[in-house]
Amino acid sequence: MKKPFALGATILVAALALAGCSSSSGTPTDSADATIRIGSLYEPVNLSNVAGGGQGVTEALTGNVYEGLYKLTDDGEVEPLLAESAEVSDDGLTYTITLKDGVSFHSGKALTSADVKASIEAVTAEDSQSARKSAFEVISSIETPDEATVVFTLSQRSISFLYNLSYVWIVNADATDLETTEDGTGPYTLDEWKKGSTLTLDRWDDYWGDAAKNAEVVYTYFTDATAENNALLTGEIDLITSVQSPDALDQFTGDDYVIAEGTSTTKELLAFNDRVAPFDNALVRKAIYSAVDTKKLLNSIWGDYGTLIGSMVPPTDPWYEDLTAVNPYDVDLAKKELAEAGYPDGFEFTLDTPSYDPHPAVAEFLQSQLAEVGITVKINTISADEWYTKVFKEQDFQATLQEHVNDRDVVWYGNPDFYWGYDNADVQQWVAEAEQAPTTDEQTALLKKVNEQIAADAASVWLYLYPQIVIASSDLSGYPVNGLNSQFFAYDIVKS
Repeated sequence: MKKPFALGATILVAALALAGCSSSSGTPTDSADATIRIGSLYEPVNLSNVAGGGQGVTEALTGNVYEGLYKLTDDGEVEPLLAESAEVSDDGLTYTITLKDGVSFHSGKALTSADVKASIEAVTAEDSQSARKSAFEVISSIETPDEATVVFTLSQRSISFLYNLSYVWIVNADATDLETTEDGTGPYTLDEWKKGSTLTLDRWDDYWGDAAKNAEVVYTYFTDATAENNALLTGEIDLITSVQSPDALDQFTGDDYVIAEGTSTTKELLAFNDRVAPFDNALVRKAIYSAVDTKKLLNSIWGDYGTLIGSMVPPTDPWYEDLTAVNPYDVDLAKKELAEAGYPDGFEFTLDTPSYDPHPAVAEFLQSQLAEVGITVKINTISADEWYTKVFKEQDFQATLQEHVNDRDVVWYGNPDFYWGYDNADVQQWVAEAEQAPTTDEQTALLKKVNEQIAADAASVWLYLYPQIVIASSDLSGYPVNGLNSQFFAYDIVKS
């Protein structure tokens, strides 16, 4: 697992980006038989979205192998997919969803309401590791009056309910061994997963919707960004889903490649365990924030790319505000806040750091910066799997680095049980009220209050917003360019 969570933006060259972000109006005669070779640093841990499969399983399987009742498009819009229609009661507590007719799983079994119910219950199960698990606590019952109808009864209004459903894969209720096999309804089936190497998807000829525009997709996994770049240069792969360093871009100038910068929702965080001293003190957290020159950090990691943010909310979320001035880079202010917090001589803490890029470089930068205000940082490098167990599940840490991929995830600060342990009663109330809001305007106003409060409390240090840069061979088109929640729809990609 590279990232357990499971990114505004400009187009570098408008004409080139159009080739990458829109579906082709006409398919070249040989493209339907093409193999699309995709390079990625994010291999799945397993093939389940409720068993800690990580960012890689979302990238490879969401929309390609598995589908939801609703789809979150590359532009962030929610559209019906396996749902034919939905009726919502006047009080907002009952959702009656009719399923699309003629949909089958790869095993040949027809999609029914029982599969939908089982798929939601898998997300909400006690042992579920889905990051969206808490979003469905509002469901009080799921009824299946017939095979084509699902009725959700909610305990309270949930303005994000259909949006949240877009994250849920609908899986055959009778399927087993879903950490190593699959049974979805998408345009591809899983051919073979060679762990540590490749994952291959084959076009499914019995797909209920429009057929994939290519015959096969091969995800090739790399642990090193340089090796991934070299694979594109030598023609081993056709596309890199997310470039990890601006230093790589100079290799891909010219007519053979397309470089496109899309919209990112990935935030690089210095996350504290707010349950433990000294990070249970907001002044300490604010002092650390002001001791870090985030502009210099962003430039050192990404050059001219990326965006500074002052909270968990990226510019693409409806409740975004520019809060970068709330905790300004100011070493004198940092020292003053440390003294007021009772740490005039600083302190020492351990920073659990994922071993993959860019975290080691970010950790060393923070170590150097915080030393200037008397804080000693001990870097403890751990694997992604160790991070998931030690930090996310067991919450056995002082501070950590992590990138959070999802949009609209500021609401996680309203959950005191989340791994970082931020506990503010006002924020919890505003998050709850926002979800029950009758209008999007009221929801937006409440989540802006959340945004402002977590910035004032320095609940975390939001170091920067990643850029989302896709590099592809110039003979490819139809691929997505936005890094929305790690999904990467491959079915519209054509090769000329």
